[in-house]
Amino acid sequence: MRFRKLKKQTKQRKQPKISIIYASYPDKIKALITDMFMIYAPILYVIAYVIMGGKDAFQSSQIAPLSGVLLYGLIYAILISKFGQTPGKKAYNIKVVDDKSLKNISFVRAFVRFVAFLFSATIIIGLLIPFYRKDKKALHDILCHTVEIKVKD
Repeated sequence: MRFRKLKKQTKQRKQPKISIIYASYPDKIKALITDMFMIYAPILYVIAYVIMGGKDAFQSSQIAPLSGVLLYGLIYAILISKFGQTPGKKAYNIKVVDDKSLKNISFVRAFVRFVAFLFSATIIIGLLIPFYRKDKKALHDILCHTVEIKVKD
């Protein structure tokens, strides 16, 4: 068989491209705010009032806020690795997946993504990157090779 014919056959057999709809930035922000109210606020309430005994003890402690963020990060990583969504992301039909295979990411990778998000939010520039990219990836998505996509109901 000639090379040209062989090349044409391989081009014809290629799988069709899957169209990916990237999550919009306003939806990502709304999902984050929803998660803060549904997951993070109850964690802080339990730590401050049930465990510490009041807001004054919580505010004077350095470990309490850190443990709240750590617990939130663990819950976030579990939800992202198992379902690809947190309650806020589910409300806005957003899913966090691997940018190549479009499959759920591992727990460790989801936790690293959370830590990278904290870094990204701290330096603000990391959260402004999506405005300049077609795939709307923030710094934590670039570092962890993930993407937030829209999913159908």
